[in-house]
Amino acid sequence: FVISRYGGMGYFQEQLLAAFPTFIETIESRFADFDYHIMVIDGDPYWGLSTCDEQCPTPGEGLCTVKDYPCAYMPSTCDTTMGAGVVFPAGGQASNKMCKIDGGRRYMAKGQTELEKTFACVAQLGMSGNAQVGEALATAMKPAINGGGGCNDGFLREDALLMVTLMSNAYDIEGAPTGSGGSPGTWTAAVRGAKGDDLESVVILNLGGAIVPGCHAKDRICQMLEDFPHALNHELADDKL
Repeated sequence: FVISRYGGMGYFQEQLLAAFPTFIETIESRFADFDYHIMVIDGDPYWGLSTCDEQCPTPGEGLCTVKDYPCAYMPSTCDTTMGAGVVFPAGGQASNKMCKIDGGRRYMAKGQTELEKTFACVAQLGMSGNAQVGEALATAMKPAINGGGGCNDGFLREDALLMVTLMSNAYDIEGAPTGSGGSPGTWTAAVRGAKGDDLESVVILNLGGAIVPGCHAKDRICQMLEDFPHALNHELADDKL
């Protein structure tokens, strides 16, 4: 799951959390033999909220209005690495706590203790960051971040189906302050490289694209999905997920 932390995402993240139990029930009932890994990454390389960090250790006044902002937590290198699995969401409407993932990993594996509760913790990213979901996806595919000692060590497996869900309420616009580096072509190439040039082993869903023929000129995520044989763009509507 690649989820934006852009302004206004709190409501949509709540819908995702509400839909997750059905998602897991489907996997466990129809694909009982699957050894799944589930990881959540956000759309920027930063941790927390800078205005609150500047007011620590006593936030709560002025520009920082986040209740119980975790000033005592010292973010790790992986917390501030683009494409690394989230374990401690922080900022406005975020969990603002360490999520208990078994084994000290940055992703959940089959058998995870209290899977729904743990997913709810990591996926409540809040709305204090960017919407660089294209770049975040590409970075999460790199060998170094998935190899031994990497932030996501062991997440990607050569023989596994890769299911990607992208979720954002803003276009990933080229050249915008909140936009991703790279292009739809380079993001596709990163996924292709991670899966041994086999896009048949990738299923990708974009929650954020409008349901219209073709793609908006600024919607680079929608344009990326045109490269994948098993992909779907779906509008992120206010009434339902």
